[in-house]
Parts: sequence; structure tokens; C-alpha cells
Amino acid sequence: MLRNIGIMAHIDAGKTTTTERMLYYTGRVYKMGEVHDGTATMDWMVQEQERGITITSAATTCFWRDHQINIIDTPGHVDFMVEVERSLRVLDGAVGIFCGVAGVQPQSETVWHQAKRYGIPCLAFINKMDRMGARFDWVVQQLRERLAAPAVPVQFPLGAEDAFQGVIDLVEMRLLQFDEASLGSEVTEAEIPATLAAEAERRRAEMVEAVAERDEQVLEKFLAGVDVPSDVLKSGIRRASLSGSLVPVLCGSSLKNKGVQPLLDAVVDYLPSPIDVPAVKGHHPKSEEIVERQVSDHEPLSALAFKLVNDSYVGKLTFVRVYSGVLKKGQNIFNPRTRKRERVGRLLQLHANHREDVDVLYAGEIGAIAGLKYATTGDTLCVENHPVLLESIHFPEPVIAMAIEPKTQADRDSLNDSLTAMADEDPTFKVKTDPDTGQTIISGMGELHLEIIKDRMFREYKVQANAGKPMVAYRETIECQGRAEYRFERELGGRGQFGHIILDIAPRSRASGNDVSLEVSNNLIPSEFHDAIEEGIKDALATGVLGNYPLVDIEVRVVGGSAHPVDSTDIAFRTAAVMAMREALGSASPVLLEPIMALEIITPEEHLGDVLGDINGRRGKVKEIVAEGAAQIITAEVPLAELFGYATSLRSLTKGRASCAMEPHLFEIVPETIQNRILNR
Repeated sequence: MLRNIGIMAHIDAGKTTTTERMLYYTGRVYKMGEVHDGTATMDWMVQEQERGITITSAATTCFWRDHQINIIDTPGHVDFMVEVERSLRVLDGAVGIFCGVAGVQPQSETVWHQAKRYGIPCLAFINKMDRMGARFDWVVQQLRERLAAPAVPVQFPLGAEDAFQGVIDLVEMRLLQFDEASLGSEVTEAEIPATLAAEAERRRAEMVEAVAERDEQVLEKFLAGVDVPSDVLKSGIRRASLSGSLVPVLCGSSLKNKGVQPLLDAVVDYLPSPIDVPAVKGHHPKSEEIVERQVSDHEPLSALAFKLVNDSYVGKLTFVRVYSGVLKKGQNIFNPRTRKRERVGRLLQLHANHREDVDVLYAGEIGAIAGLKYATTGDTLCVENHPVLLESIHFPEPVIAMAIEPKTQADRDSLNDSLTAMADEDPTFKVKTDPDTGQTIISGMGELHLEIIKDRMFREYKVQANAGKPMVAYRETIECQGRAEYRFERELGGRGQFGHIILDIAPRSRASGNDVSLEVSNNLIPSEFHDAIEEGIKDALATGVLGNYPLVDIEVRVVGGSAHPVDSTDIAFRTAAVMAMREALGSASPVLLEPIMALEIITPEEHLGDVLGDINGRRGKVKEIVAEGAAQIITAEVPLAELFGYATSLRSLTKGRASCAMEPHLFEIVPETIQNRILNR
């Protein structure tokens, strides 16, 4: 049986350390690596080892209780949320790891909601129970309140902080302790201490009641007044977990090698196999009919390319999840997006940055194909006589940009090649050329994201480059409706060119995207020119009228126009569309939008006033202040333009005692005085 799971959490909650222990106890590695030493198996990039953080999601395979477990360890830093997004798209279950001291943190919420959006059943593992200030029940309550998660503990800790000794399993009613001499490999079962017997019975009764509310078979036993057997209870927890109505909560300390084997048991017992999840749905690329594919080796092939990696040894690697059918070495596969056929040269199973050749990947499995030329992230791979287009992956827009140029003329081609390769790998990393200055502009999700890109350019691609200061990736939109009519009538190359368009534009709600529709009859403008008109409108939306920033949240409706029976051409209508858009935008009160970051700061109470004053000085809006012991947790919204180098400033302000986390939240209109300053610089 197979499990495809992701390990997800806030930065520094213990994801990679937990994964490392899983690999050790399953025999996949024979020596535990540590994140703080830079020796963790899953943090194989130099940049990860130096910083002690996960940057790229690493996949591996291990075996536990005769089950194959494919694990993807995802980053916790918001700059690399794309790695979480595309990993969750292809996984069946997830383990959310929460710090026993800090509880539910900002990125914990983000990744949890990402998992819920994809309908992925989750386990919660409360880590760091050995740390000073660890509180199991408080974190469980936070799961329920901040994540709206139906959290039900199936364990509770024996002791806490320095006295943390093991976990009490409420399903089997036993005490599990982990031998320190064998690095936790030897797990001993014992009777629950008499001092905790009453509490264990109370907690088990609460757990059984919670499961009975969600599962009929457990409810029958519960109403009969008999003690629910552990096997019935496990089956009930599994069914409730798969339906999303229950989240089993476990606990431990991964760094101290306690509680990881029961977590592996819970992955096998409570998370879905590929056959437990609903059939994957897509649509036929031509007829648009809904197509369903069951998870079966006997169905036609359907697979999703969810990640690209440029490997110095094997070339371009395409990570794939096989949803149905089998993927064999040497077979031809079809890409409905490009309408191209490609041959599978090598198939690989993944273990961090190590690869193992395999001959076939079966339905439900995750692996990689070496050498595909045309596939990109989010592409469907299928067989040509049974095509299907699966739902692609949504990626956020970059919020920060900077100019980059080669140090020498000899580095120019190498720079372009390296940027193209990294943009292929990472859909949130964009490269473009500024039309006014000719500069190469790179965009990403944050300062750290661009810093890692620069570092990789130097180390992996051996490219010397100069980079400018980071800049905010502004957007433009409109505040009111506008209408324009443009008639393009010229003679080019001895031939007449005619295109005539009338269009209306109107603002849409924030973050809803652009919407282009042609509401003009074919009698006025023949359908053969509709594609050219759409392309012209999209060209106009790509660069705004204020500062050449992309336009967002605009509705465009082509409502009229005319064509000439001889002189009308694609070029004429495309040009007419661009010019009509320019006129309409100019009359619709265009404004500049800036990215606003959701900022969470944890600070000692004595520095609260200084921190709040600093936020106000950065045009920030404080949303909430919550006291948590001796610390104050501030939630605020602050423009990204005011947050460059904020972590360093915060440390100076609080003598190094405060910490912060931020993530992109929304785009808002820039105040007029600041807008004038931006556009005139």
C-alpha cells in the first residue's frame, strides 16, 4: 500500500528534523542528519545548509509496516510558498507540524488553508514538547480556534519541558517511551502510571465521544455502553480523517527522538492511500467534456508535472504524480497544452538529490522523468488517443523586483541562460526586459527569494552579475468606468488595413483578476478577428498608463465595431484594440496599487510601544494585539515598500528580543502623495 504525504509547517517548527527521523527509523538513512549542523538529508542545497532553512521541497521514499511512504518535505518560509502549493496539489495527505511553545504561527495558517483548499486530510503533530514553555492543550485549542480544525488528541504527553518522557496512546491505552541510548529506535510499551490513569480515562472518553459523533460504527458501540475496541476506534478515526471531519493530534520531540514512530503509525493508519481519494477530474482538451480517471493501473495514463529541476548530471528533471494508468520507460506521452508528443527516456525514483532508475511508475506513485523538452509546471501528461487536461496549479504573483546585469559582456549569454533555467523551475520567479531602459528585471516573492536566486546564479551557474536594490512590484488598476472607440485605417505596404473597435472597461473587486469578453456580433466583427482583438487587449493590460506596471482587476467588454470586407486584418484589429484600451484607461481614473504584507510580530511587553510607533511610521495598520504570557503578539498590515530590511530594524529596536513573520496579503491603492513620488522618480 502507498501513502503520498507532505510535511508542512511554519519555519523552524521542525519539519526537516521530523522527516530526518522518519528516514532513520524506516532504515532509509543510517545516520541522522541535523538541520543546525547542515547535514540534513532533505536540505541538500548549499543555501539550505548555510541558512538552516528549507528552500526547495525535497521528495523521498521510505517503507514502514509494509507500506511505501512517499514524503515531500516543504519549506516554511513564505518566500517559497510555491513549493508548498505545488506539492500539496499532488499529495493525498499531510502532516502539519506545530511548535509546542509557539503554537499556530502565520505560515502554519497559510499552509493549513492551502491543504484545506485541496481537500487534503491532515494529521497534527505538536513538536518540541521538551522545550521550556511547551503546552500541549493550549496548542490543541489554538488548532481549533485559529485554524477551525476539528482537532482530536489521540495521544497526550507524559510530562512536559525538561520532564517530557514519552507519550500516552489513548487508542491502545499504553505508555510509549523511547530509549535515548539507541537514539529512540527502541520503543518500550508500559502501563500508564497510576497517577495519570484517571486523566487518561477522561481524555480517552472525550476522544471516543468525538469520534462517535463523526462515525456510525463507533457510535453503535458507544451507545451500547461497551468499551470501544482499539481496532474499531482506529477504523473510525481513519474514516473521519479521510472525510476531513477529524484531525488526529499527536505529540513528541523530533530533536530528542521521541514520538516519531507513532507518527509513522498514524500516517499508515489514518491518512489516505491513492485509492481512498476520489477519482481525478479533468476535461477533454477539444470537447471540454468532464473526464474522470480512477486510480487504477488499467485506466489510460494521466499524470501531472508539478515541478521542474535542472540537474547538472541528468539535465532537466520533470517531477510527476501518476493519477491513473502506468508510466513506462520508453513510451510516448502527449502534452495537451503544447499538443506535442515526447518519449520517456529515463524514469527516476527520488531521494532528496539522489536518483534511482526505475522502469515503471504505477498509478498513485510520484517520480521524475529525465529529458522532457516541452513540459512545464502544471502540465498534464497523458496518452494521445485518450487525452485529458487536469486542473493546473495556481501560483501567486511576484511582489518584489530588482534590476540585474552581467559584470562583463562575456557573462551576458550565461546570465540569460541561468535566469531562463531558474524561471522554468520556479513559476513565481519572473524575468523581463524593461522596455524603456533595456534593463533585465527579475521578480520574486521576497528579499530572501531574490537573494537565493543571486546566490544560485553565482554558485551553480558560475555567472558574475551586478544587482540593483530590490523594488516593489507595483500594479495598476482603474477606479471608474471608461469607454473608447478607435478606428485604425492605414495603408501599409501597398495594402489597406482596417480595424474598428468600441469597448467598455470597468473596475472589478480586488484580487479577482482581469476579465475580457467580446459581446459583439459576428456581423459587425467576424469571428476570425476575435483572437487578434483579445491579444491586443492583453497586450494593453500588460503595461499600464501610469508607470508601465501590469493592469489588474479590470473588466473589458468589446461592445461594437466594424470590419471592411477586404482591408480588415489581424494586425489592424490588434492595433485598434491596443489603442482603444489606451484611450479607455486614460479616462477611467487609473491608480497605482502596492502589495500589502500581513505582518505578525512577537515582542516582549516592554518594547510594545516602540514597535507600534515604528509600524505607524511605516504606514502600517495594527489589526490585533494579543497577550501570550510575557509576550505580545501584534498582527498588522504594512506596505511592502516600507518593510525592506525590517527584520534587522526590529532586532535593533528590541535589543534582539522580538521576531517577525510576513506574507503577501493583498494589493491596495497607493496614497496620492506617495504615488506622485513613485511615478516622478
